[in-house]
Formats: sequence, structure tokens, C-alpha cells
Amino acid sequence: MPVATIFKFNQESRRLNTQDQARLTQLFERLSERTDQFLGYPVAKDFDYQHLVQFLDLPLNNIGDPFAPSTYQVDTREFEREVLEFSARLLRAEENSWWGYVTNGGSEGNLYGLYLARELFPKAMVYFSETTHYSVSKNLHLLGMRHIMIRAQESGEIDYADLRETLRLHRDQVPILFANIGTTMTEGKDDLVKIRQIFKEMAIGESYIHCDAALCGFMAPFLTPRPAFDFADGADSISISGHKFIGSPIPCGVVLARKRHVERIARSIAYIGNLDTTISGSRNGLTPLILWTAIRRLGDEGFRERVQQSLDLADYACARLCAVGVKAWRNPNALTVVFPSPSVEVRSRWQLASADGASHILTLPNVRREQIDQFVEDVAAEF
Repeated sequence: MPVATIFKFNQESRRLNTQDQARLTQLFERLSERTDQFLGYPVAKDFDYQHLVQFLDLPLNNIGDPFAPSTYQVDTREFEREVLEFSARLLRAEENSWWGYVTNGGSEGNLYGLYLARELFPKAMVYFSETTHYSVSKNLHLLGMRHIMIRAQESGEIDYADLRETLRLHRDQVPILFANIGTTMTEGKDDLVKIRQIFKEMAIGESYIHCDAALCGFMAPFLTPRPAFDFADGADSISISGHKFIGSPIPCGVVLARKRHVERIARSIAYIGNLDTTISGSRNGLTPLILWTAIRRLGDEGFRERVQQSLDLADYACARLCAVGVKAWRNPNALTVVFPSPSVEVRSRWQLASADGASHILTLPNVRREQIDQFVEDVAAEF
């Protein structure tokens, strides 16, 4: 069979039949409609990565350490490193003192931070507040780490008095503190300066702090006052989601850690000619391009404008809800507006995240005032 005929046959065999194509069309139409009408989850939707479609024809794989060469060279490591360098600068990591990689999302970044802490301090005790993301308990179970839950304030921020007392009772254990830089339901932020001060007051020598900055990691550097959450404030590792504030069609994130910690656990893998320093072996080579594109398009000033636009809309949404009698509130400099849960119908229509009788909306940059107005009308109609 001639080569041209074989190629044509292969092309034809890869095409979907009419019924399958119709199913995909229907799925796209349904998801497009649902995407336009959700306010309850921290996922930015104002992105356009059409220029990256060509890369879907390539088997991209950033296997192993992004800073080490590999025998597998269909990768985007160069762009991944630029994303990491931008992130490290925002998070005030000292030059040449940090390491990181682009992850599959914030939960993987949290797993990595806890894994690194466990390898450094195998007998340590992990402390986290009751408002911590549900995935953390799963990560702690997977890693077999001992842990104690600390009370949280109404804002979602950790209760420092309870933390101090609990640490006092376990002073013989090295503390690993899992800090929230934007809790799931209220966007409460733990203060690393206060936590480090407690460690100092109690004469705690060795310790480790990991920060879950899933939503706020790319926002917090542009807030005034700036939250105490980064490497200059005493973090040992930080996890950020890329699909939340930046926006991506694929879940992704960034994790950064102090380089000296990572160097203690790295090991060489001959098969790939690289280092085994990440959670997963094969890693997504497309998401670094997505994050790189957003960073190059926005720059610092674009991020700053994006943050301010979102804060202004949060203020507007909170005021509109209060004006119709809904007891809405938000933490200072938060995009999360919290209020008593409305009916099941409203929660379903706007895809609201809800817990313990409260729901919230998030005013990410893609949200329009018209959407807020329509949502407020739906809620007000129930009063």
C-alpha cells in the first residue's frame, strides 16, 4: 500500500463519526452555558490561549526537575523556569535561595510542601486550623503525619491564642505549621509574622511553615497592606493555583520552597538523566506555557489592575446584597463575599459553594456587574 494511501487511511480512521461529533458539540454548548453562570468558585474565565493550540500536536512532558537537563527534550522547561522566576520575585524569595516547579494544582503544591517538611522533620507535629482546605487532611493521611487541628476565628484566620496554648502542650515536638493564605469559604489569611513571633516567644528552635496561597498567591503581593505570607515573612514553602486568579483551561499551579530544603531530598535518576525532586514523574508541559502567556501579557501592572478591579467588584457585590437586606460581609481586601445560604434553586443556578448555612461568591476579573445585579435580584426575590 502506497505511503500516501496509508496516511489518508490513518487520517480517516481517526475521525469521529457524526453521532460522536454531535455529542461533543452538545457538551460544549452545555458547558459554555454553565461556565457563563457560576459565581461560587475561584476560577477565572477571562482567558484566551488559542495561540497555544498548535502545541496540542506535540507530546510535551516536563519530566523531572525543571532546572536540570533531561534526555527527554520535547519539553517547555525554559518557559517553566521563567514562570517560577516571576513567582519567586513576587514572593520575595532571595536570589538563588529557592526552587520550585509547575504543578497540577494547589493540592499537589500542598502535598509537596508537607512531604518536604516530613522528610526534614520525620517526628514533627503538623498544626492547621479548622478552616483549612479538605485536601490537607487527605495529604496528611497519605504522608502518615501526626497533626492537631487549631480553632479558627470567625474571619477564617487561625486562632493564635489556641495555637500558642497547643504549642505549649507539645513543646517537645518540632512544629510544622500549615498556614492558610485565603481560606476556602471566607478568604481568611493567617499572619506569618504573628506565627513566627509565637515560635520566638516559646523559644522554639526548629520549625517549618508551609503556606497554602491557592487563590491569593498571585493577588497578595499587590494588596495594601501586604499580607504577611511570603518567604521574607518566614515561609519555607508556598503553593499557588494557576487556574484560580490567573485563569487556565487546565488546573495547574506553582510550588516554591527554600532550595536548601529541597537539596536534602533530591536524588538522581539515570533513566531520564534528571533529578527526582517533584511529586509526579511526568509533568504537564502545556500549563507552563499557559502561565507564561498570562504573565507576559499582564506584567506587574496588569496584575495590579486585575486585583483592584476584582476588589472594587467585591465591594459593589457586598453593598448590593446588603441593600436588599442580605447580611453579606467580606474580609478586608478579599474577593470572597459571604452571606446566609439562599434556596437550593439559587445555589444551583449560580453554582454556589456552601457550608454550615453560609454561601459565597467570588468576584474574579471575569465577573461582570450585570451578573452581580442578576444574582442579587434572584436572592432578593426570596425575601
